[in-house]
Amino acid sequence: MATGPQADGAASWPPFESLTAVEQTIWRRRSIRRFTEELVSPEVVERLLMAGMAAPSASNRRPWEFVVIDDVELLDKLQHRLVLGRYRPPLAIVVCGNLKRAYPPPGRDFWMQDCSAAAQNILLAATGLGLGSVWIGIHPVGLFVRAVSQLLGLPRGIVPLGALYIGHPAETRPPRTQHDATRVHHNGY
Repeated sequence: MATGPQADGAASWPPFESLTAVEQTIWRRRSIRRFTEELVSPEVVERLLMAGMAAPSASNRRPWEFVVIDDVELLDKLQHRLVLGRYRPPLAIVVCGNLKRAYPPPGRDFWMQDCSAAAQNILLAATGLGLGSVWIGIHPVGLFVRAVSQLLGLPRGIVPLGALYIGHPAETRPPRTQHDATRVHHNGY
């Protein structure tokens, strides 16, 4: 096997060109923190949301809500509330969990997994559409959850999980995997 794109922690990988289209998109998805000023069209935003809502969820409860932010002033306010997210995207999608739609106790916190799957689908779709993206964590940091909830006027029971910053990339990063065989355990630890 030939060495593939930056295979961290591994000696060899199949050639990138031999990977399936899905694998290539996964390896190309990188955190992009610099964006051009070009706007993301409403049609593309809708495609991203459709990808997010194609995610699996516990018992198909689909406990997600999405707040699309493309207003420059609101994006600026969001960035100032997220100390780890002070980048300048033309678009943010805040992925939220709707606790009323979530799986009932004791599995209520499955909403986090469900919404994370939706977020990852959006990030992969963005990559497939030639956009850059980065996931900015909000939950479980109480300070971030309260600040974003207040800023966006989220009703009780709607919890912001993360903000996905999306736009046309102003930087490029090579495809990679971060596979590390020392972290794989078969049939037990």
